[in-house]
Amino acid sequence: MRKSNRAAAGAAAWRAVQHSARPGAPGLGERAAALPRMLMSRLRGRYDGFSVSRLLMYGLAIVYVASPIDLVPELFVPVLGLADDVGVTVWLATALMGESERFLEWERREGRVQGHVVG
Repeated sequence: MRKSNRAAAGAAAWRAVQHSARPGAPGLGERAAALPRMLMSRLRGRYDGFSVSRLLMYGLAIVYVASPIDLVPELFVPVLGLADDVGVTVWLATALMGESERFLEWERREGRVQGHVVG
């Protein structure tokens, strides 16, 4: 993907993230910091808030956006070529926002802070 297309996809994802914020919900920084903990907790079997197939979907989305190979190449159909990248990026950003919020709620319910049990 060209640099300008990545920037456009990133800007669209940022707008989606900003519009999905609710009062009292964890901030973007807190959610981003929770992603590695969420992944490790899932891989270790401690957190079962999302399936392995969903984890694979996230991985495929990251590979698709980062890959220079597109389903709809920008060279032939510029608008549609950009739209598929933006669509996948926005879906990934909003899905991870929701997953990380659920994970942070799970951590609070379980009494976990930064991957350690409080007690």
